[in-house]
Amino acid sequence: MSKKILANDGIDNIGKAILEKAGFIVVTEKVSQENLIQEINEKGYVALTVRSATKVRKDIIDACSNLKVIGRGGVGMDNIDVEYAREKGINVINTPAASSNSVAELVFAHLFNALRFLYDSNRKMPLIGDTKFDELKKKYSKGIELRGKTIGIIGFGRIGQTVAKLALGLGMKVVAYDPFINESSIEIDIDGLDKKITLKIITTSLDQLIKNSDFITCHVPGGSIITKKEIEQMKDGVILINTSRGGVINEKDLLDGLDSGKIAQACLDVFESEPIPADFILKHQNISLTPHIGAATIEAQERIGVELAEKIIAALN
Repeated sequence: MSKKILANDGIDNIGKAILEKAGFIVVTEKVSQENLIQEINEKGYVALTVRSATKVRKDIIDACSNLKVIGRGGVGMDNIDVEYAREKGINVINTPAASSNSVAELVFAHLFNALRFLYDSNRKMPLIGDTKFDELKKKYSKGIELRGKTIGIIGFGRIGQTVAKLALGLGMKVVAYDPFINESSIEIDIDGLDKKITLKIITTSLDQLIKNSDFITCHVPGGSIITKKEIEQMKDGVILINTSRGGVINEKDLLDGLDSGKIAQACLDVFESEPIPADFILKHQNISLTPHIGAATIEAQERIGVELAEKIIAALN
């Protein structure tokens, strides 16, 4: 059997080294989507790893009989026809735990960014900071603290639970919704004291979460979760965060909510028309934006690479 692996969206050097030590040849040169079938067949790759950029649909699965493993570096596998691949005898793996902390930290990076208007002041200060300093100081003088506020977490898997840990550490109230989880024990480490505190969180209904949250963050694999109907039930001045999948928050309904003042601000790392986000989203003055970087930390990429490598070795050996 060939021992060649195509890491089409890249893999961390440590993960690559683990695979090479196990005797595999790992190629990280990017192959375009339209040339993927030909490349896999000509080079005899037995495993293909992807992130969110490369799509692995039925055409690839049917045409590439050599493939034994498809690996997704990350959590969501909506860019892979998972069940179809498994029906064809291909092992499909992902790395659900590796990026939890990095995504959760980005949620709070966005929240701090929004609540203290950093996204806007960083645009304005280089332009008029030297001539209208006092005007800008007044404009950004109504910041909001996180402590004591309620964060609603839609999707209470690994990432959602990590968001809860950070929120509790900041003195926030946490409400969570997940159709598959009724309750979860959140374990909080206290650095330096070698102690852990365990708190039980019982999930609530989506309606209750939407009505009672000051901030709402989404951590689901896809679907349309927040539309005009849900926005109308929210608190006035709510802030919405999406670091999961584009389309979870309907962008046109989000725009209407922002323009009416119902939604104070939005924080988006993912977009409906990614990788070309809608112009009205990119230019809105009350949206904090990042280009799908939830898992893009050095530590997370290393964890993803290691977990991916170990699972591929186990699957192929």
